[in-house]
Amino acid sequence: MSEASLAPQRAGAGTLLAFTATTFLSALLLFSVQPMFAKMVLPLLGGSPSVWAVALCFFQGALLIGYCYAHLLIARVPIATTGFVHLGLCAVALLFLPIALPASWTEPPSGSPYLWQLGLFSIAIGLPFVAVAANAPLLQAWFARTGHVQGGDPYFLYAASNLGSLIALLGYPFVLEPMIGLKALSSLWTFGFVALIAALAGCFYLVRHFGAPSADAVAPTDDGGGVSPPGWADRAQWVGLALVPAALLTAFTTHIATDVASAPLIWVIPLALYLMTFVIVFRERAWIPMPVLLVLHLVAVIVALLQLAQTEHDKWMTTAAAGVAAFVTSALVAHRTLYEARPAARFLTEFYLWMSFGGVLGGLFAALLAPALFSEVYEYPLLLALTMACRPGVVGRIATANLRELVFSLLVLLGLALALTGIAMLAAQQGYNFSGWGVAAGTTLIGSIVMLAFWGYPMRQAAAALVVCYMIVSLPSDVHRGQAQRSYFGVYRVMLSEDGKFNLLNHGTTLHGAQRIRDDQGNTVADTTPGTYYHPTSPMAKSIEMIRAKLAAKGEKGRYGVVGLGAGSLSCYAQEGETWRFFEIDPVVVGIAKSPQFTYVVNCQPNIDIVLGDARLTLAKEKDESFDLIIVDAFSSDAVPVHLMTKEALELYRAKLRPGGVAVLHISNRYLDLDRVLASTQPLVPGLEGLILSDDTSDGSYGQTTSTVAVFAREAETLAPFKELNTSIEFEPGKVKGWTDDSSDILGPFLSKLK
Repeated sequence: MSEASLAPQRAGAGTLLAFTATTFLSALLLFSVQPMFAKMVLPLLGGSPSVWAVALCFFQGALLIGYCYAHLLIARVPIATTGFVHLGLCAVALLFLPIALPASWTEPPSGSPYLWQLGLFSIAIGLPFVAVAANAPLLQAWFARTGHVQGGDPYFLYAASNLGSLIALLGYPFVLEPMIGLKALSSLWTFGFVALIAALAGCFYLVRHFGAPSADAVAPTDDGGGVSPPGWADRAQWVGLALVPAALLTAFTTHIATDVASAPLIWVIPLALYLMTFVIVFRERAWIPMPVLLVLHLVAVIVALLQLAQTEHDKWMTTAAAGVAAFVTSALVAHRTLYEARPAARFLTEFYLWMSFGGVLGGLFAALLAPALFSEVYEYPLLLALTMACRPGVVGRIATANLRELVFSLLVLLGLALALTGIAMLAAQQGYNFSGWGVAAGTTLIGSIVMLAFWGYPMRQAAAALVVCYMIVSLPSDVHRGQAQRSYFGVYRVMLSEDGKFNLLNHGTTLHGAQRIRDDQGNTVADTTPGTYYHPTSPMAKSIEMIRAKLAAKGEKGRYGVVGLGAGSLSCYAQEGETWRFFEIDPVVVGIAKSPQFTYVVNCQPNIDIVLGDARLTLAKEKDESFDLIIVDAFSSDAVPVHLMTKEALELYRAKLRPGGVAVLHISNRYLDLDRVLASTQPLVPGLEGLILSDDTSDGSYGQTTSTVAVFAREAETLAPFKELNTSIEFEPGKVKGWTDDSSDILGPFLSKLK
């Protein structure tokens, strides 16, 4: 009997264990480096949710390069040589470790640094990431050639890969960063990479020892979908089924991160859920049957679209729950459909290549194209609607040009669009608001009923879902409000208050400024009195008064620094002889503050001094002991700029304060207990004293809203006047850990806020 015929018996449990363990380790490294390096660059890029969106785009692109390399390696290089080539690439990648920020990449350009961020990621982690990314298809292709009895359908290793990825993602925010920290974790990753090289060498030895002698030998069982080569219709189906959930991952992550924090905990949960869907359905027998998935998916998408169609903003937990259900069920359906469309094992690397290409297209659309195309986050409802096209019988039929069903679906699309548009116009003319829901929600409900009625006709369901999306983005809804502008740092809306008395500036879902334009009689007024949480009796205004009084007693005018321009409200507190400098990261905000909608800047400081860039970078360039007051109010929507509240940030503020000066940090937040965060962070900075000021006198109108600030000073006596205020509160350190650039816990403050 020949050696080749004995190979299946000789490649036994040890071989399976070796390949599974190596695949697992590779995935562990691949998906731990993603949040790790993205967290490293946050202080350079303003803590915006877009940092992770663009990071995902890079990772998907690098994954495609890795898969392309693996495909070419298997297709063009003899199997007995592939390991030498790949181990050589890994050895070169070692030269780029440990992972750290390149010394020459320290400050991004002002504006929208999309390309700068992609360049930074490419230089810093590009080659190591590609080398690790190639392992998933490469190891499966190697395993298929070991002669193992399971080698004919090695796709189960992809589930093992995603299980490792899932553990890495969940372990990062809960274990790795809190217990180890970024710097030590970077060194640990290097040791893991060396261990991976050794494991790859072991797997390659098994391939050479047990593998079939032919360079292109295939496992004896080849039951993964026949032996016919895939056609372009198949490839188009793979791309489409991978594109939609990958794009939805980015859009959904941005959607929820905008209102909490741009931090690993928020990033990795959607990505972990995304990978978990592969574990559940990318197998011979899915853990959840497809008929059940189809029902859950349809219901979840309808609920999520109805939630987006409402004009009243729901609580974050409600929004997140509806979004998670729709996102997870959509990914499950798409990935199960993708698995059922897989080719034979001999075409495995090509399958992963096209699948990765779809992921790249999805990432490019959600992270780069959508912000340029849409003034608001329209891509989120659009992608929810497009998930209906990922159900069985849609993408495949489109690819094979099922003309009759295409015609019927187009008729549904046009007919339903005309009908709902007519209903919306009639409702608007009659003032009918669908029992307070809003016209968009009412038409969405009608469209959802049509989607349910077309059960069994997936292409028509997809057409109806697209019409529902159109109604949501064209009528007043949760994603279409006011006059919007969009940038790398978020969506800004300038809108009129319901009573018509104020112009409002909203960043995402959070009010960031208001100016009175009409009095109670409806007459136009030119009022430069700061509103919202900047009103004259607010903690920020009181802080300015107290510092000003202290300086006046010494015959000085003082120098004031403000991080975050907003509508320009604080500019109207400046007095003659004082020096004010504003630090603003987004040129779009500067344009809004100088626009006709808000006249604070033009009337109070027409020659306003504005420094563009992230405050951690621009403030660091100021002379030490050069400010009497620093005000930090740089929230993106309700998301926390974590890097502006860490130990290192507090050390920066302390260094820039003159003796007797104070730093005031606005910490009002609906989701995180920032009081306790700063109470635990302040002791980490020697020579820094602090307390809380809480505003409980506001009337709740746009002219006066409540706020909470933390006040820091270098000397305890500087805070003595602040402690005399009846709104002052001493810090109460709790179980929440202090924040540093190396480690910042989000879960603790979130749970503390719920209590």
